[in-house]
Amino acid sequence: MVYSWGDERRFNSYSRYFAKQFGGRVQKISIDAGFSCPNRDGKISTGGCTFCSNEAFNPSYCRPEKSIKQQIEEGIEFHRRRYRRASLYLAYFQPFSNTYKPLDELKCIYQQALNVPEIAGIVIGTRPDLIDKGILQYLSEIQQTHYVMLEYGVESVYDETLKRVNRGHDFATAEKAIHMTADFGIPCGAHFIFGLPGESKKIMLDAADIISQLPLTTVKFHQLQIFKDTKMAEEYLQHPEAFHLFDLEEYIDFVIDFAERLNPNIVIERFAGEVPPRYLVSEPWMKLRYDEVLVRIEKRMEERDSWQGKKYRR
Repeated sequence: MVYSWGDERRFNSYSRYFAKQFGGRVQKISIDAGFSCPNRDGKISTGGCTFCSNEAFNPSYCRPEKSIKQQIEEGIEFHRRRYRRASLYLAYFQPFSNTYKPLDELKCIYQQALNVPEIAGIVIGTRPDLIDKGILQYLSEIQQTHYVMLEYGVESVYDETLKRVNRGHDFATAEKAIHMTADFGIPCGAHFIFGLPGESKKIMLDAADIISQLPLTTVKFHQLQIFKDTKMAEEYLQHPEAFHLFDLEEYIDFVIDFAERLNPNIVIERFAGEVPPRYLVSEPWMKLRYDEVLVRIEKRMEERDSWQGKKYRR
């Protein structure tokens, strides 16, 4: 069966999306450009989000003391060994809030990446409260020659949860940023975490209906992973009974249930998170490679005769 997104895979995959955009495999190269975060430096808060550990997601070549060009070159070499099919690359400004500087400085930073011949575009990870029309206008101009995507850390659609994890913005702020980005014609992604304290399975599943109404290009889902040296790790070690951490089989069925309710036009970049095990204080299955988890998800979808959008209602 060929699904509405154009292939036989049971979800609207990121690889298919980029194959359609570029005619082949494209690989992200993470870049640490030395940005900070207003939720850490005192502008909003000094504590940061209780779950946050940017270090856990940074590859070894990705360090702010290196130039952007050097990080890209080392990243390309790393990925050429691991993914030999990739011939084009996207510069992924990943750690912290990558629009948190004046526009003139942002232009200089992004242009350093765009000047590298192998770079086909940029992906910018940031907070939804750190975007404005000036930045969006500039990014829409870059789109004339390069691919551009904005990725927002949304994490939850529920204000009570966002307050509990010290996110520093409400869901309405995320909605506004996503709509504004779409209005400028810029592809837009959003990150969500499943299993944040206080959220039941029911309200997490209900979030699919809310997310489905947003003009998103992509979504990235992570199970809650509790990282060492975070505020949430302290809370978990003191009161583990207050947390519900998914076991693997439970999570697989949960994300399939979620995907069935999700708008099939939205591309799913990831179903689960993966970090080096040394950073984790939580469940053992979370130390599995993402590729292993994805294989199990797709196998279960086939067993259940499930697909993205099966239960989606406009």
